[in-house]
Formats: sequence, structure tokens, C-alpha cells
Amino acid sequence: MKVALRPLAQTRGPAAAPHRASIIIVSYNARAKLLACLASISSRLPECCQIIVVDNASSEGNADAVEADFPDVTVIRSTVNLGFAGGCNLGVLRSDGEFLAFINPDTIVERDWLSALIAPLEAKDRVGLSTSRILLLDQPETINACGCNVQLAGLILCRGTGRSKESYPRAEHVAAISGASFAIRRDLFESLGGFDEDMFLYGEDTDLSWRAGLAGWLTEYVPDSIVFHDYRLRIAGLRVFWNERNRYLMLLKSLKWKTLVLLTPAYVIAELITWGFVLLSDRDNIRNKLKAYKWIIDNWGRVIEKRRATQALRVITDREMLRRTTFAVDFRQAASRPVAGAASLIFNSLFFVLRGIALALVWW
Repeated sequence: MKVALRPLAQTRGPAAAPHRASIIIVSYNARAKLLACLASISSRLPECCQIIVVDNASSEGNADAVEADFPDVTVIRSTVNLGFAGGCNLGVLRSDGEFLAFINPDTIVERDWLSALIAPLEAKDRVGLSTSRILLLDQPETINACGCNVQLAGLILCRGTGRSKESYPRAEHVAAISGASFAIRRDLFESLGGFDEDMFLYGEDTDLSWRAGLAGWLTEYVPDSIVFHDYRLRIAGLRVFWNERNRYLMLLKSLKWKTLVLLTPAYVIAELITWGFVLLSDRDNIRNKLKAYKWIIDNWGRVIEKRRATQALRVITDREMLRRTTFAVDFRQAASRPVAGAASLIFNSLFFVLRGIALALVWW
């Protein structure tokens, strides 16, 4: 099931009186967390805003519970699990907000989180997306993500993970949103064609940010929009497949061929790092790592179609895109302190040099 977004603007019609913002939550089981999230949002909902819940074929009665407890919330029942990307796109089709806010169902929001989140979209012409200061629900003094960093080889890293909540006190431009809580201009979302539904889960938020970046838009971190996230890092199921396949797909869609060739050494090092993680910590996922390669090969024609659509958005250079990346990988997010220290010394030194070379050579 695919969701077509481009005709969406036509469905509202000239007489429509859109909401200021539409809040879209994609739900899959975890009913108690969803209801707590809705209670939090509903009690702090500004005027002229709507809430839409897309239930991705949950087996815990999520849709019924929401309709019973929150009659003002629009509930969309999908008969299949569309993933985060497809669920968000489906929710947008039933929304009419000038701005679109997406938030995970396992979050609790602080007062004025939404007003703060959409403020830069209203005030700043070049800002197309905004993302919250996301703190850990069980450790509210600790950051989960203040936006995301995109590493030179396409590795995606939550910005500020594990640091004090006061570490990023000022609004600033970041490489990518965190899908746990972000907002985007509706017209921008539609012009991008929404989320890439093939990405399903993991990295689809960064891909959206990068495509917006190619189209000339900036992403802003908003420290006054505070959200608490019930988050624990779990590498389970198909996560390795989604993370790796989606990283390859984002890079292949976004960068010029000569840039991809020039960055081959960085990609090789990234493969060594990810393979090392799988082999040392998660051997059950060896098959999923191989499956990521296979998907790209088997769907090469589809990849090229997506690439053409993405390149058609381009108004900035690859050089500017590379300037928005970082050389560093925060190995502390996935390894013990001694291993993280050694890996950082070796690999980040190499990435630092390779990024410098790339910026010296890439002027296109």
C-alpha cells in the first residue's frame, strides 16, 4: 500500500479553513504509552490544532481505546503495518494543518512544546523543518537527541545523546531532525513527496531532512520545545537491515556520482565499522546486513528512479551537503568506554582526513 501525496493540496479546496498545525502520531501496539502521550498532548493543545492517530494494524486495540478516551482525535485504521514512513504519509492525507508536527507515541510533551516547535517555521523564511529538545523519560536530566548529525559516510547519530539536558541551550541549524518530535511546513512536505515509504523504519527522518536540504531548506533545533522520550537502544529484529539499507539508499539518491566515487574510502571504513559491530556484538544480524546489499542490487532500477526524483529537487551543491556532515562517529553510543576510545582515535582520525580531502576537492 503506497500513499500518493502530490494531489493532496488539491483535496482541501479554496474554501477550506486549515488548522494552524496537524499533529500526527503513528501507533503500533504499546497502547498504554500511546494513551499517556495523547493525554499529555491534549492537555497542552493550542487552539486551531488537530491530532491524528494512524493505527498501523495494532493487535492491542489501540484505535478503539483512542476513540473511546479521546473523541476529538481523528483515528485512521490501516489494515496493514505501513511502518513509520507510510503511516505518517497516510496521516497527512487526512490532515489540513499549515504545519505538520510528527511525534512518537512513546513520548510525553512539556507545555508549549508545539508552539515553540513551529515558531521558527513561521518566523524564518529558509527554515523548513524544526526538531525538539528530546530528553529521556526515565532520566529527564539527560538528552536523547537534540536533532541528528549525519556523518560523512551517511551514518546517523543522535546529537547529544547521554549529555546533560542543558548542553545545547541555543537554537541552531542541525543536519537532520529526530523523528521522535519534529515539524515541517506542509507545502515543503508535499513538494518532497512526503516520506520515502520504502524506508519503512529508521533513517527515513534523516532522508527527509537531506532531501529538504538539497531543495535549499534548513533544519533548526528548538531547545524550548521539550519532549520526554521513553527510549532504550535496542538492536533487534530487522533494525540492522533497515539502518544499513536506508543509509545506502539515502546516499545513492542524494549525492552526485563523482562525489560517491570520491567518498569510496569513507564508505569502506564505515563498512568495516558496521561489520565489526555486527560480528562482535550482534552476529544474529549478519544475514540482515547481507540482506541490505541484496535489496539495493535487486531494486537497482527503483533506486535510480528515486535518485532522479531526488536530484530534481536540487538547488544546492554537494559541497554544501558535505559541509553539513560531521567526520566524527560517537562510538560511546554502541561500545564500552575502552573500545569506544580506541575506535574513535583510529577511525575518527581517518574520517577527519577524508572529510578534509573531500571538501578540498568537491566544488560541484
